[in-house]
Amino acid sequence: MRSPLPRTILIRLETGRLVVYSLLAGGLVGLLGSAWRPVLEGALNLGARLLGYRPPGTAGEGGLLIAFGDLAPTVLLVLPLLAALYALLMPRGRQSDPLDAVVAGYHARGEWGGPLPQLRGLLATVTGHAGGLLVGRDSTFTALGGLAALLLGRLARLDPAERRILTLACVAAALGLVLHAPLAAAVLMAEVLYRRFEFEFEVLMPCVLAAVCASAVSGLIGGFDPLFALTGTLTPTAGQLPVYLLLAATVTLLSWVLTLVTTSVHTLYTGLQDRLSGWRPTALRALLGAMFGLTVAIIALGSTPSVLGDGAGWLQLSVSGFTGEESGGMAAWRWLLLALGMPLAFGGGVLVSASMGGLLGVGLASLLGTWGLNVDFPVAALIGAASCLTVTLNVPVAAALLAVTWGGDALLPAALASTALAHSLSGEASLLPGQVSRRSDSRAHAAALPTVLGRVNAPLRPLQAAALTRAATGTPIPGTPGSMTSGPALPEPATGDAPPASPATPEAEVPQRRQLYRHDLPRSWQGARVNLITLPLGIELLSVVRAGQARLATPDLRLAAGDELLLLCTPGEFQAWQTSIRAVGQA
Repeated sequence: MRSPLPRTILIRLETGRLVVYSLLAGGLVGLLGSAWRPVLEGALNLGARLLGYRPPGTAGEGGLLIAFGDLAPTVLLVLPLLAALYALLMPRGRQSDPLDAVVAGYHARGEWGGPLPQLRGLLATVTGHAGGLLVGRDSTFTALGGLAALLLGRLARLDPAERRILTLACVAAALGLVLHAPLAAAVLMAEVLYRRFEFEFEVLMPCVLAAVCASAVSGLIGGFDPLFALTGTLTPTAGQLPVYLLLAATVTLLSWVLTLVTTSVHTLYTGLQDRLSGWRPTALRALLGAMFGLTVAIIALGSTPSVLGDGAGWLQLSVSGFTGEESGGMAAWRWLLLALGMPLAFGGGVLVSASMGGLLGVGLASLLGTWGLNVDFPVAALIGAASCLTVTLNVPVAAALLAVTWGGDALLPAALASTALAHSLSGEASLLPGQVSRRSDSRAHAAALPTVLGRVNAPLRPLQAAALTRAATGTPIPGTPGSMTSGPALPEPATGDAPPASPATPEAEVPQRRQLYRHDLPRSWQGARVNLITLPLGIELLSVVRAGQARLATPDLRLAAGDELLLLCTPGEFQAWQTSIRAVGQA
């Protein structure tokens, strides 16, 4: 039934509803983030006691610009155990950190899982970050944003499109808190979805509203400090721009090689899993995680403990001008660990890539300085961080905004030129397997979904019961393009020479024909089997669409969150059923 309100009024109502929910999402994330920081700090203190060492931190997150303690030999046992625990807690099938899970879930039409998988992801990121593994602080906040979106979805009645948009808004708000850059985080969420230079413009403003609101709430509680403390104003000159572009091109090349090596390592891990197919998947994941943790421990004890943590503290030292040529060695070790750990869900997110890029930038700047080139180390750190982020996440605009937010407005020309160069050189290389190339490749914008009836366009067209019976039994439908038998042709539209059609019969006098409808699974039906659900008389459940694939509605099929139902009924029956489930809050 069509609403009596004009379309313009409906659009305004829907937009206003999304604005309100975006502000609520931002306020919720701001409160949760403020309460989460003390919990995360306690976990970091516990991890420092286990390792005997704590890396430097960022000024905006309460860290100190110095490393504490000496690594104990027990790190050879502690890190493998923590890495194995991280691998076990991380939800199955996840090949990267929570940011990649958000991107992949959006393209899968909002399939992010229930509370338990997301809670496991949050616990995994806390374990990895506190244990000094290659897990960024931003990964914990990304997982927290996903849980906030899940909570908001339970409190409000959201349709699938609103749920997808508000999930990205919550994650953008959480990233804005930990990066101390709400606008850059909002742009990042609209940009990180695609490998090409495309944006999801319909999610940009909700992300901006949520991120700004969350930062306002968090700032009122904990203050408005920048993430990095600078010793002075960064003012690169126009004459230095070619040198910074050379530095950005070098960081881009190293980051692009990293994406290729990571792909090869992932193929190697996949082949190993195929050879060890007799192993339980959880045991194999724990073993690979423990091996990665042991590798980190050996490097930390034998070479440098700077490989512990996400590296944000070392980036803080770089932008403060306290690091020099030793940054190149630290970046090389982190490059190696990122290549080995990314296929095992270690090393994703923003801060890990930004830190590695910043250390690469300072190391290259020290090398260029020996050649007589004038390069400012703090500027080189931020240019390197922005260039590396552009390659690993495909976010040139967001990377430039992050560099400007952290380093000052004077950095804008050099940052924009560097990220543009990095994106043009790297192409569609990325460390996020959940990204798709372009908007048309996303299932969130798919015009059609495969079903048992062939391809059913969205919105679904009415289908007569007789034709549906033939389709379900495999009998070709006469008059359809795929029919191999002859049948009565469909009536052609009237032309100018044809006699005018007779007046339409009033709708009340025309018997309603059964049509095919697609509807989201009611929340109260999640987890139930098909033989346990009850539909009104006249409504028939044909199939269940899950992850873009249609499954026959067999009695033992268990329904899950994100499923869609294909129903056969008359318009009146469908409208009455839809009204009934909304009345009891099941929609």
